[in-house]
Amino acid sequence: MGIYKRREQHRTKDQVLAAPKPVANPNREHCDKLSPLEIFALKITDKVGSPAFFLLIFTWTVGWIGYNALAPHVGLKAFDPFPAFVAYLLISNVIQILLMPLIMVGQNLQSRHSELRAESDFEVNVRAEKEITEILLRLERHQEMMEQILKRLDAKS
Repeated sequence: MGIYKRREQHRTKDQVLAAPKPVANPNREHCDKLSPLEIFALKITDKVGSPAFFLLIFTWTVGWIGYNALAPHVGLKAFDPFPAFVAYLLISNVIQILLMPLIMVGQNLQSRHSELRAESDFEVNVRAEKEITEILLRLERHQEMMEQILKRLDAKS
């Protein structure tokens, strides 16, 4: 009789399957809350942080400085003379000033998304820990029941 009382104290299969509410998808949750400007900032952050953007800026810099430094030596006219590169510095600074706040906004949004994913992972881990504990307790109960059955069989023989 003791075995059956223990079985009644624990959740049934239907209770176990019905108990947990689904874990929210942090990716969808994050995307649903973004405004159009935030989406724009994220796209810019992703593009500026790419190797392709680095290669574009590197090529533009080498081309600009290379042409203006070497043009007078081959009989061409430099449009931004060496060594000052005033136009290059002005354009570069404007690009940096415009991109810096957008990148910071994008990084803050990425950080917020990362925090949502971390919270979701924590929730999943807590649930898994509870389920593992329940499984271990069930295994322990089954082991006790098997030992009782074996004792009864040994007593009968």
